[in-house]
Amino acid sequence: MHDEPTDITAAAASTDPARGLAAVRALRTLADRLESVQVANAREQGWSWQAIADVLQISRQAVHQKHSHQRKET
Repeated sequence: MHDEPTDITAAAASTDPARGLAAVRALRTLADRLESVQVANAREQGWSWQAIADVLQISRQAVHQKHSHQRKET
């Protein structure tokens, strides 16, 4: 599902479970991508794993495990 945001919003509110669930999947994918971008941004700016975890309200270990493999692309 690579729809525009308004299409995703409409699909999320749909009474058709296939459309609604596809919207949930699309939103999860978007949230995961945004998290990766912002964690990398925070790390580039010197944030600690603990500071990032505090904002995301997850454990330091969880955020480190999920994102420590990211490398700065040049």
